Amino acid sequence: MRKFINDPVNFVDEMLEGILAAHPGRLTCVDGNLRCIVAGKLREGKVGLATGGGSGHLPVFLGYVGDGMLDGCSVGGVFQSPSADVMYEVTKAINKGAGVLYIFGNYGGDRMNFDMAAEMADMDGIRVGQVIVSDDVASAPKGGENRRRGVAGLFYVYKIAGAVAAEMAALDEVKRVAEKVCANVRTMGVALSSCTIPEAGKPTFEIVEGEMEIGMGIHGEPGIRRGPIRRADEVVDEMLRRIVDDLPFQRGDEVSVLVNSLGATPKEELYIMYRTVHAMLKEQGITIYRPYIGEFATSMEMAGASITLLRLDDELKRLLAKPVQTPFFEQAQL
Repeated sequence: MRKFINDPVNFVDEMLEGILAAHPGRLTCVDGNLRCIVAGKLREGKVGLATGGGSGHLPVFLGYVGDGMLDGCSVGGVFQSPSADVMYEVTKAINKGAGVLYIFGNYGGDRMNFDMAAEMADMDGIRVGQVIVSDDVASAPKGGENRRRGVAGLFYVYKIAGAVAAEMAALDEVKRVAEKVCANVRTMGVALSSCTIPEAGKPTFEIVEGEMEIGMGIHGEPGIRRGPIRRADEVVDEMLRRIVDDLPFQRGDEVSVLVNSLGATPKEELYIMYRTVHAMLKEQGITIYRPYIGEFATSMEMAGASITLLRLDDELKRLLAKPVQTPFFEQAQL
């Protein structure tokens, strides 16, 4: 295991101490609990946006807490759901009178614990809504969208829900817009190597040299096909065709594209992939409004990438263009 760590047991807490030390005033924790991260400044009367999930995916999840995106995040161990108690504490901290919207990926532990946290908040008179992101087309066939995993598409839901919440929209309206993003976003990934969870000390799975797995999830969940590594153009072609066919995206659509590193794949390779995405969409008469290329939802040091398309209309495009300032992502008004 080649990692800069001290004791593997302290991996998450020491990471959180470093993040809080690096971003004073922008992020803080609730009553000294490092697993309860909230924005340094919270607005009275604004809908609070909360997320949460296991560590090991930075900048998902806590990296998007800040102006124009999220207000709080509950943090779990590496690839482990945070507890309902932690989610509840974050909920109380970010509720400023307009209720709280949970936005999280479609994983069993997260669903169960967010449900429990919502019940506890309800007993306190805090209104809570939930939006579950399930954008990974490889994890279930069309028609089974409610069984799909939530992956890099989370970024778009955070971004656009955060923009409408910042306009002081009511909870029901923020939830409506977030669900609209979910209905129009699709993702697919490919893995070239495994990651190693510090406490395990060995790779989560094995992919032999020269092979890849199309459709693998961000925790190493099985994909849809394993085989020899192909040229970048061929890999993108296979992934993008499945994404485009799934919604389906159509000639005349305008989309935002996200090409995401799973941790170890450098930007140089992501831009090679984007080059092909751009050419294929242009050939199909689909216009790109704003690409995002880099690390947006990782899996520790896993080599690989994912491609996400979000279909835009005037409303989503306007909100996507809004400015953001978080420790891990900043955007000026487009």
